[in-house]
Amino acid sequence: MSVYNFCAGPAMLPAPVMAKAQSELINFDGLGVSVMELSHRSKSFLAVAETAESNLRDLMSIGDDYAVLFTHGGARAHFSAIPQNLLAAADCADYLVSGQWSEGAAKEAKKYCQVNAIDVQGNLEKLKALSQGQGRYLHYCPNETIDGIAIFDEPNTTQPLVADYSSCILGRNIDINRYGLIYAGAQKNIGPSGLAVVIVRRDLLCGAQPQTPSILDYQVLDAKESMYNTPPTFAWYLAGEVFKWLKAQGGVAAMEAMNREKAALLYDFIDSSDFYRNGVDPSHRSEMNVPFQLANAELDAQFLLEAEQGGLMALKGHRSVGGMRASIYNAMPIEGVKALVEFMKRFENRNT
Repeated sequence: MSVYNFCAGPAMLPAPVMAKAQSELINFDGLGVSVMELSHRSKSFLAVAETAESNLRDLMSIGDDYAVLFTHGGARAHFSAIPQNLLAAADCADYLVSGQWSEGAAKEAKKYCQVNAIDVQGNLEKLKALSQGQGRYLHYCPNETIDGIAIFDEPNTTQPLVADYSSCILGRNIDINRYGLIYAGAQKNIGPSGLAVVIVRRDLLCGAQPQTPSILDYQVLDAKESMYNTPPTFAWYLAGEVFKWLKAQGGVAAMEAMNREKAALLYDFIDSSDFYRNGVDPSHRSEMNVPFQLANAELDAQFLLEAEQGGLMALKGHRSVGGMRASIYNAMPIEGVKALVEFMKRFENRNT
């Protein structure tokens, strides 16, 4: 029986990447030791790090005017780091609030700067009328994993855009030059948890606030090539293997086409059924996270039990919204989505 993991994060990794990591686990590059045991300053690991950065730059067309940082802490650490690095304490930043993650980012930023929160929750039509803000930057989250809400078009502003791309980085092509900074926790589309990637335009790094911890100071991290202290080396290695895999698949453009096909397959079935529903406006439906509800919530537990017995894992919705959620990041093959749709059909037939 095939097993498909629909977890929102930590999410599944590409099977070939996991197989390679398994084969090299105790003997990396013929050295007789694991990559986890190598000094981060050794010639062998520096080659891993340099290749990973080079491949990410190729995949996203990142120029030399941007720093690429591999950091500790996941995305939440950068809720704090971003305002401390880009602003003085008296400065103001605009935060577009479209769901729980962007709301969390705005709440954290208030500790370090003035925040103008622009709430579009429940009315994404407001995005069309969004005018030029007054803040030093505009922060938004292109993909809200909990609610399954996506913002596909960058906000129309001349402010530097700052974006939390944790759940959709490398899932569709973007023009990095439209952004001042993007950041992403690794555990959805890049690699295992504990690692984050920050891509920041170097001209924005004009000196962090005095209280900023050095480990979150982007100028320090850039100067030290992400090795101010011992980085999460195994996570960095796995991220590098994912980048190699992505290039072998045809790059981000190929992933974008596949992700659209996977999402359309699942949404089309949900829309055709009275047994399941998705309440997100079709123009803002996430291609990465598909929440759905059963018409009879009393069947939720049975649905999850039978799904797991059939090799369909981690379909329970976020505790704050309930229902179901299928996360279909880059590593999820279309066969997994087809298997889910077939199970949903059978479950509906047995319970109507």
